[in-house]
Amino acid sequence: MNSREHILSRLSRASAPVSGDKLAQELSISRAAVWKHIHALRQQGADIQSHSGQGYQLCSEIFNATTLSSALADMHHPPRTMGKHILHFESLDSSNREAMRQAESDCPEGTVIIANQQTQGRGRLGRVWHTLDYALALSIVLRPKLAPESVPQLSLLTAVALQQGLSPYCKDIQIKWPNDLLIHGKKVAGILTEMRAEPGLVHAVIVGIGINLQNPKSHWPKDITQATTALQNHSKTTLTRLDCASAILKSMDDWYHTYLQEGFAPVRQAWWQAHAASGQKVRVHDGQGYIEGIAQDLDTDGALLLATKDGVQRIIAGELELLEHV
Repeated sequence: MNSREHILSRLSRASAPVSGDKLAQELSISRAAVWKHIHALRQQGADIQSHSGQGYQLCSEIFNATTLSSALADMHHPPRTMGKHILHFESLDSSNREAMRQAESDCPEGTVIIANQQTQGRGRLGRVWHTLDYALALSIVLRPKLAPESVPQLSLLTAVALQQGLSPYCKDIQIKWPNDLLIHGKKVAGILTEMRAEPGLVHAVIVGIGINLQNPKSHWPKDITQATTALQNHSKTTLTRLDCASAILKSMDDWYHTYLQEGFAPVRQAWWQAHAASGQKVRVHDGQGYIEGIAQDLDTDGALLLATKDGVQRIIAGELELLEHV
């Protein structure tokens, strides 16, 4: 990280002005050199304000690979897995597709792809995922030593990581099987997990995450049929993409290490506690018809166990609805 990147990262993480003396000391340069870097950053578009007797303050968010990498520097598991390599794009066809391209080029595990806009964003079941203004879209490349049939557990792990990582901003986030996050019954985030594998061997798993941080400027796209919300609507804190992305990746790092060391059991327990429909009456569309019952448990492979009038059924894939919201 060069001097200019350090200043930008330092100001982006600070909640108050940072003095020129402090920046000069951290970089072992003169205050005059600090001022020259500040001037150059302003010319590049950074909104840096000077406060007499206090220092410099960044007044608008700078969200890029440098600032995110800096925000992840205090990971609990050095060397960290998530964010070893970060690529930031203004626009992509799909962050998951770019992550798969990077995986096929042998990028390291934990590579993170961020896109401000996606022209072909995808959700489950072939649906379109809209990356609206000030949304967060990122994908992570994982290389776990798992059998292909165990990969769905990583979707559930990601849901737990998101729910817990974002809980400081909103305590009311719940998980809906298999891969949605809800606030008061409205979708705020989704997860799409894909893999490159052969029989018995996983080469790479791509975990895609999309989060609605703020309401769109006009209205939600008409093809979004389910109730939708934005995280900022339910938070007393002003949200930034940098804060949310770093919180998510830190939580992912913690849960991924727990999973590799202790297996699926801790994930399963945390997921069930956060599931919106645990012990409740639901219906699931499995592609052929509806199955109604009580969400009884989560099986060891991530299948939903549904207590129906015909006995307990294992639901491997489908679309779940809470009946009180039907």
